[in-house]
Amino acid sequence: MISSETITGYLASLASREPTPGGGAAAALHAAQGAALVAMVARYTTGPKYEQHAQLVQRIISAADGLVVETLRLADADQQAFQGVIDSYKLPSGKEDLKAARTAAIQEALILAAHPPAQLIQLAGAIVELATELFEVANANVISDIAAAADAARAAATTARVNIDINVVAIKDAGARSRLTDQTDGLEEKVILPADSLVRRVRERILG
Repeated sequence: MISSETITGYLASLASREPTPGGGAAAALHAAQGAALVAMVARYTTGPKYEQHAQLVQRIISAADGLVVETLRLADADQQAFQGVIDSYKLPSGKEDLKAARTAAIQEALILAAHPPAQLIQLAGAIVELATELFEVANANVISDIAAAADAARAAATTARVNIDINVVAIKDAGARSRLTDQTDGLEEKVILPADSLVRRVRERILG
């Protein structure tokens, strides 16, 4: 499982000529890093100097820690789901009944493989929201990590979107395609534009 691997081991697996882990798992780890960065900045925004914001900061720490756990879970789920797609393509297809069963298995696996990236888009939006809340009160010495968190969440969401896209084009059921495509609705407004805006605000504060 990715969540229990070392960084070196994970990167070696990612670089290997093996189908998993791939871009979906990488997207989830982008998000995990974004959430961890939010948690780190929040922990640096504690103590007497920030006492008036203690309740907000503690809520952000708790939420960000939870998002680290959730995004790592999705990294594992994505790897398992894509392995399911690979396994379905290996099913026998000689006779008509076997061919039909294989086709059905492939279609089901493709739909299931789109679920982790769809969930990841939602989590990426939550990370950007937390980072935006924290920006207003964050310790100025680590304010650049707010931008890093936003960019990591943005990368997670856009990578997740393209992973949904590649599954959708192979799915024959129009209803399933529509439902999956709907998962990316609002990505610009909920993740990309807010993340870009937050990065710009951080840079403006740093540069004066």
